[in-house]
Amino acid sequence: MAGPGGRMMAGAGPDQRSMDFVGSGKRLIGRFRPERVTIWALLACVVLSVGLSVIGPKILGKATDLVFGGIVGRDLPAGTTKEQVLESMRARGEDRIADMLRGTDFTPGRGIDFTAVGQVLLLALGTFLVAGLLMAVATRLVNRAVNRTMFRLREDVQTKLSRLPLSYFDSRQRGEVLSRATNDIDNMGQTLQQSMGQLINSLLTVLGVLVMMFYVSWLLALVALVTVPLSFVVATRVGRRSQPHFVQQWRSTGQLNAHIEEMYTGHALVKVFGRQEESAKQFAEQNEALYEAGFRAQFNSGIMQPLMMFVSNLNYVLIAVVGGLRVASGTLSIGDVQAFIQYSRQFSMPLTQIASMANLVQSGVASAERVFEILDAEEQSADPVPGVRPEELRGRVALEHVSFRYDPDTPLIEDLSLTVEPGHTVAIVGPTGAGKTTLVNLLMRFYEVSGGRITLDGIDIAAMSRDELRSGIGMVLQDTWLFGGTIAENIAYGSRREVTRGEIEEAARAAHADRFVRTLPDGYDTVLDDEGTGVSAGEKQLVTIARAFLSDPVILVLDEATSSVDTRTEVLIQKAMAKLAHGRTAFVIAHRLSTIRDADTILVMEDGSIVEQGGHAELLAAGGAYARLYRAQFAQAVAEVE
Repeated sequence: MAGPGGRMMAGAGPDQRSMDFVGSGKRLIGRFRPERVTIWALLACVVLSVGLSVIGPKILGKATDLVFGGIVGRDLPAGTTKEQVLESMRARGEDRIADMLRGTDFTPGRGIDFTAVGQVLLLALGTFLVAGLLMAVATRLVNRAVNRTMFRLREDVQTKLSRLPLSYFDSRQRGEVLSRATNDIDNMGQTLQQSMGQLINSLLTVLGVLVMMFYVSWLLALVALVTVPLSFVVATRVGRRSQPHFVQQWRSTGQLNAHIEEMYTGHALVKVFGRQEESAKQFAEQNEALYEAGFRAQFNSGIMQPLMMFVSNLNYVLIAVVGGLRVASGTLSIGDVQAFIQYSRQFSMPLTQIASMANLVQSGVASAERVFEILDAEEQSADPVPGVRPEELRGRVALEHVSFRYDPDTPLIEDLSLTVEPGHTVAIVGPTGAGKTTLVNLLMRFYEVSGGRITLDGIDIAAMSRDELRSGIGMVLQDTWLFGGTIAENIAYGSRREVTRGEIEEAARAAHADRFVRTLPDGYDTVLDDEGTGVSAGEKQLVTIARAFLSDPVILVLDEATSSVDTRTEVLIQKAMAKLAHGRTAFVIAHRLSTIRDADTILVMEDGSIVEQGGHAELLAAGGAYARLYRAQFAQAVAEVE
């Protein structure tokens, strides 16, 4: 629940940089390169679908002209021509009607040709049906491309997390990192599925409709384009106002998730120390911040669609007025105007759809940037290729003038030298913050030394691959951690090879875990959750120690490994550890000095330096730092007894 140095991390958040919408959007599109074939097939389907959809209104306009021409022709005298009828109308002073009918194709004396009208309507129906089927195929291809891309992105994030140094996780809330790896990627996938195909369709529809509009009437096309700059201004202004709120919305989501994860993980501590109200207050504050950010983002982006609809209706009115005048002058037929009105709707609808999807797109790109921040994080130094390894792992560890600091301006370990021979047990003691666990982290290469070097059997560990180095080290920490699974599976996790049930039980007996495991209802097949519910803290520690036994390491690292067990079990474990450590190098970090009396060498650390080293009796006789620590613990024990 606390960050490095014991600071509460509830208020921490990700980088406060502003959203790079264009850069992140381009990078997100670039993730689709492996789906080029699918994308080209998608584009082909959309182009054909849009093309057919664009032709549809023109076909329907032809049907309208046939109906209108039949209505006009049936009331006119048969045997005359269209030109004769128009001249007769002008002779009677009906010039305006004659001009309007000039653009209409009709035959005097002939009514509506229903056969021709039916054929045209069937053609229109087939055109729209094929267009719909092609769009359904395009939607399927979109889902395929998006799901595959998100699948690869999750793999990349997982791989990236495994390459990040421990310092990355020490400086961030676990819930915040998990939120980026889960919620943000899910949001990206949903955004792309809902908007990708629609955006492509809308853009192509705008282009196709524009071509048909100029084909039907260049004047009406120019009238329709009058409102495009206004639409662009509305979209850009509203989008610019909305984007920061979407960034804050997902930042607040990560912070809220981190708080919930912390409070759930440490719910027992929250209750023990009576912090329920404070926790609830923090939740309410962060929930309110998320509500405010989400409301502002949705409100600002939500007003875009009504504004775009207003622009669309304005465009419709202009086209209707100008189109009516063109029909009256005989320049256009009624069917052409009808088709053009449909084209104006088809032209404005994609613009409105794009505007209405702005909140989705902005939210998805905001999540993309948060995920890209993980992918761009500085990784731990790469393993050398090929890595060097000792000819024979014996366990000789040497620290040569090692220096290290977490903060560049704050030294922790300075010029530390130490040699541990194979098979020796080295106990490391000292006050909190002296650098005991840091020393082990450097040996495991969780952190890299700032100066000097550490060697294993004469080989610089920096020249070894991390997997090769850690495969020879078994580690038991003070904080136990179990997987969700059976006890047998948790113990077997310590081995990199397939192990038998007999080997698992043998490791459990060595760790004195076999007895309590067999008292459980399902024995070794008892299923635990990741919190180890159903077993005590000491029993969980025994399982983790059995896991270390099964790994059969060359080097053992025990960081307060017996702090959670009772005194009797501690004695048994110490005996088992002594047997296991025979012929192996062991590093034991301990606060209870009674547990390390039999160590070959005891190192006393203060402020990152070794101030004393020697055997238990020798250090007591010296009357230095170790003797003071020992007397302080002895006095405390006496006080507790009294």
